[in-house]
Amino acid sequence: MKDLGAVKYFLGLEVAHSKHGFYVCQRKYALDIISETGLLGAKPADFPMVQNHKLALVEGKEFADGERYRRLIGRLIYLVVTRPDLAYSVHILSQFMQCPKEEHWEATLRVVRYLKKCLGQGILLRSDSALQLEGWCDSDWASCPLTRRSLTGWFVLLGLSPVSWKTKKQPTVSTSSTEAEYRAMTGLQCEFKHLKQILQSLGVEHKQGMNMYCDSQSALHVANNPVFHERTKHIEVDCHFIRDAIKEGEIKPSYVSTKIQLADIFTKALGKAQFEFLLGKMGIRDLHAPS
Repeated sequence: MKDLGAVKYFLGLEVAHSKHGFYVCQRKYALDIISETGLLGAKPADFPMVQNHKLALVEGKEFADGERYRRLIGRLIYLVVTRPDLAYSVHILSQFMQCPKEEHWEATLRVVRYLKKCLGQGILLRSDSALQLEGWCDSDWASCPLTRRSLTGWFVLLGLSPVSWKTKKQPTVSTSSTEAEYRAMTGLQCEFKHLKQILQSLGVEHKQGMNMYCDSQSALHVANNPVFHERTKHIEVDCHFIRDAIKEGEIKPSYVSTKIQLADIFTKALGKAQFEFLLGKMGIRDLHAPS
C-alpha cells in the first residue's frame, strides 16, 4: 500500500480541496458521455425531462441499437453518484433497457444535452457544516401507468452538505396518497438509521433528533396518531416503525409546503423554473460555471 496524497481523481470522480470543503464532480466523465453520443455541437437543454411525459405507454418503433441504449443508461446511472438532479430521469429511462423505443432514446439524448448545460456540476461537502442529519421525503401516488405503483424520493443533508438521495418505485401498490407518503417516510427513516451507523463508526455521535420534512399533512397525522383504524391497518408495520422513532426522539416530522419540498425533484418531471429553484436549495454547485 502507498500513500498517494490527497485524492484528486478516482474512478471518474474529481475532487477539489479548499478551505470551504471538498467539491466532488464528474466533469470529465460527463464530457466523455457527450462526446460518445456525438452531441458536442448540440443545443443544451434547460432541464433533463419534459413534464407530463408518457414514456411508459410508448408503443412506437423499437430502437435499433438496444446495446447502445443500455450502455448509455449504465453510464448515466454512475453519473447520479454526484448528480442528484439526474436521479428521476435516469430512474424512468432505466426501466426500458430490455426493449427501448425510439422515443426512449430521444428522451435519453435530452438528458445528455442537459449535461452540456451544466457539465461541471457537483456536490460541495462543506467544512463548516454541522454534523446534523435532516431529510425530505416525497411520493408520486400511482405514477406508474402500467402497475399503478407509487414513486418514492428522498434527499438527506448533513448540515448543509448533500449526502444521500434516492428515487425508487415502491414494491407494492398504495391505496391512497397518504399511504404512499407514509411509505416514503419509512424509506427515509431507514436511510437515517444507516447514515447514523456510518457516522457512529467514524466517531461522530448523533444524539439529536433528525428533522424529517413531508408535504402531506394526512401522513403526518397518521404518524402522530396512536389510534389505528381501517385506513392504516394494512400498513401497521410501517406505522409502528415511524411512531416508535418519533416516541424515542429519533426523528422530528414536520410539514413543508410542496413548493419548497426538495424531494419533489426526485418524484416527477418539473418545469425549468421550479427545477432550478429546488436545485439551488440542495447545495448543488458548479465551480466551472461563469461567475
